Amino acid sequence: MKYIQKQNNDNQCPFCLAIEEAELPKSQLIHRGNKAFVILNRYPYNTGHLLVLPLEHQKEMENLDEDTRAEMMELINHALEVLKKVYRPEGFNVGLNMGEAAGAGIPKHLHWHIVPRWTGDTNYMTAIGNVRVLPETLEDTYRKVIAAW
Repeated sequence: MKYIQKQNNDNQCPFCLAIEEAELPKSQLIHRGNKAFVILNRYPYNTGHLLVLPLEHQKEMENLDEDTRAEMMELINHALEVLKKVYRPEGFNVGLNMGEAAGAGIPKHLHWHIVPRWTGDTNYMTAIGNVRVLPETLEDTYRKVIAAW
């Protein structure tokens, strides 16, 4: 709840705050590159849900330089390799929601989602109860992913 309140009250980007957070694993930062970074999603759709973002606070893909876009693609690829090794998913959803109309929850800082998927991984809990059930804590997920990174 503090995460949401901080975002709304301070009008600060939670992703930029995570980059500035020095305390690991609190920041959930998996990797910081030259132009982009990888972070664990604090509100995952599935276990292992990662985000890849530019370090630059930018909402439009076309405004990023070529090196940033290239580094983001390489980080997405590496994230897929790590998640395959750690969780052995049957598939992935990899996507970018640009703008509120496209479903971006935080539209001011563009971010790619990497979501591991398994057959039958969704159930009535999400649809009816608006609740997600995960088989492990975020802390456990963080430890597993960072160890394999």
